[in-house]
Amino acid sequence: MSAPTPTRVHYHQKARELELGYANGDSYRLPIELLRVFSPSAEVRGHGGDSAVLQVGKKHVGLQNITQAGNYALKLYFDDGHNSGLYSWNYLFDLATHQDAYWRDYLQRLEEAGASREPLGIEVKSV
Repeated sequence: MSAPTPTRVHYHQKARELELGYANGDSYRLPIELLRVFSPSAEVRGHGGDSAVLQVGKKHVGLQNITQAGNYALKLYFDDGHNSGLYSWNYLFDLATHQDAYWRDYLQRLEEAGASREPLGIEVKSV
């Protein structure tokens, strides 16, 4: 079954969230960081098997541009230079409706790798 097509797409620049609105009134806000670390590109997902590349240091990533790819996807242009991979309506809907589980998995993988969401060179200290 295919996911619904959004009737509205809005980038909330200050909050760094992409909002998807649907004809039935549902609306989802996806953090840009989530979209970046779960990019459908081969650069992130790898080329099959266990070759996915854990994305680190993407906490403050934003979008420079969004374009529609045909009637089935969005192409997102991130301000860290990443712009490969098409976000199909199905994939965006899956991310939107399962974002909590995906986020927990991502944070666990970061912890296991001893990595951080913070960009390289930025050290965050607790006081």
